[in-house]
Amino acid sequence: MTTTQAVDAVYLYIFGFCIVLLVGITATMVFFVLKYNRKSHPVPEPTADSNVWLETAWFLIPTLIALSMFWFGWKGYERLADIPAKAMVVHVTGRQWSWSFQYANGKTSDKLYVPVNKPVQLDLTSLDVIHSFFVPAFRIKKDVVPGMTTHEWFEATREGSYDAFCAQYCGVGHSQMTTKVVAMAADKFEKWYQTQPAVAEGGEGRRLLQKYGCTGCHSLDGSKKIGPTLKGIYGSKVTVLTGGKERTLTVGESYIKRSIEEPKADVVKGFAPVMPSFKGRISETEIDEIIDFLQKESGKSAAGKSSHETKATRPAAAATGKKLVGEKGCATCHSTDGSKKIGPTWKGLYGSDVAVTTNGKDRTVKADESYLIRSIVHPRADIVKGFPPVMPPFADLSKQQLESIVAYLKTLR
Repeated sequence: MTTTQAVDAVYLYIFGFCIVLLVGITATMVFFVLKYNRKSHPVPEPTADSNVWLETAWFLIPTLIALSMFWFGWKGYERLADIPAKAMVVHVTGRQWSWSFQYANGKTSDKLYVPVNKPVQLDLTSLDVIHSFFVPAFRIKKDVVPGMTTHEWFEATREGSYDAFCAQYCGVGHSQMTTKVVAMAADKFEKWYQTQPAVAEGGEGRRLLQKYGCTGCHSLDGSKKIGPTLKGIYGSKVTVLTGGKERTLTVGESYIKRSIEEPKADVVKGFAPVMPSFKGRISETEIDEIIDFLQKESGKSAAGKSSHETKATRPAAAATGKKLVGEKGCATCHSTDGSKKIGPTWKGLYGSDVAVTTNGKDRTVKADESYLIRSIVHPRADIVKGFPPVMPPFADLSKQQLESIVAYLKTLR
């Protein structure tokens, strides 16, 4: 018995009793109105004070009906909770405001693809707030709770596309947190399951945007959603609010990376600051893939080259940077494994918060590209707390060499 059959059986049983009771009570009411109206009986007549059989009947019959409804409901609930042993497992992740699905072979999608006539077990979890995965066609609905995994199952008996919703209010984008369950014949599903997405269909960057639910809030076609559209965004001008102050920025690599890891740092004007941080959840390599995709879609790149050329030069730049720090003797004072030397370790430095002293005042700065370059060219401008100001300046390095060193430091995470 599928979940649909289990729920429908309980529903029809209760609905059937409701119809019987409605007809019976209405018929009795009409009968009493006709039989005992004032015209037929102008003078009151004596009636019995009690009727044990009647009183017993109207106590027992409703009680038995209610208990039978409970029993059928309980058996239906047991069926929903009893996941078949041979069910195909799919991991479902809810986030504000999209769903993502991961299969046993590691494949991910923003729609749930399943074979017909095969039970599917859903392991559900949330990355932020409570959601609820609801598919009316299969009569399933389960809360998706952060910090724990809940489970439900269903079985599609016919091919087709079925709507899935979030049934728990989860913020301003709740109404747009929808997706599809696509049921396919077994052979079609197996072909889809074993096929990796083609680069020509959007590349790794598009896949990552779908995997992390970005397309739930940001459109790729210029249409308006909860967040700004990503169409043509790279190289464009955006007006943002930074610390309550309005300013205009050019969308480049550093802006996109900061928007992913610190989305509330620069909030695009006209949009609510509701995007969660993806810091630590998206790797540096994946961010680069997303940037490459946005560059390609916008037809621009930071250096005026194609996005393919930009992507191709990153590993080479990191290799050049590693060679440079070796030639300059930087590894003598800075470790790459987290151990303490004369200067701060490079391991995990990029993107971290660093406590420094600037002109005698303590402050915390983000170890981004500008900070790292400034630390190389003007090492005594910001002295890292706990370390002596003994590093000499390397002002003779070219811009390209500095960028290569930063590219290398990015790999030491």
